[in-house]
Amino acid sequence: MDPNLKSYLEKHNIQYKNYEHPAVFTVEESKKIKINIPSLHTKCLFLKDENSQFYLVAIPAEKRLNILLLRKKFNLKKLHFASEEELKYNLNLTPGSVSIFGMIYSKSVYLIIDKSIWDANKAGFHPNINTATIVLDHSNLEKFYNSLNSRKEIVSL
Repeated sequence: MDPNLKSYLEKHNIQYKNYEHPAVFTVEESKKIKINIPSLHTKCLFLKDENSQFYLVAIPAEKRLNILLLRKKFNLKKLHFASEEELKYNLNLTPGSVSIFGMIYSKSVYLIIDKSIWDANKAGFHPNINTATIVLDHSNLEKFYNSLNSRKEIVSL
């Protein structure tokens, strides 16, 4: 686990369960190992709009992001994946490890969490590395969300 994340979670009294596993880079790869992790399986996408505003979007792993709906909701002309360099600069993350927990490094990223994740009893996310998954129950997800000093929103996607 990212040591800065561990300190952040401790500081904010956010309880979690850690599950270590082999490195995974895609949802397909993670299906094999996450079958034994009791939580909603999630994925996070790092996007950029035409004005260079960045968005971290968390959705259930099996859900396909409706970019048109997201663009319409936020009145955006364009929305596309940000670069690996932009991911590293804004969230201190690398591809395959993208997670809501990168928000502890956010320099101005807008966090969007799908309502189905918010409503889940438990949800799992990478702890800023792809060799583990940490699971939060709803109350601890809410604590994490409320601890962030950034723009954020729960949206039905």
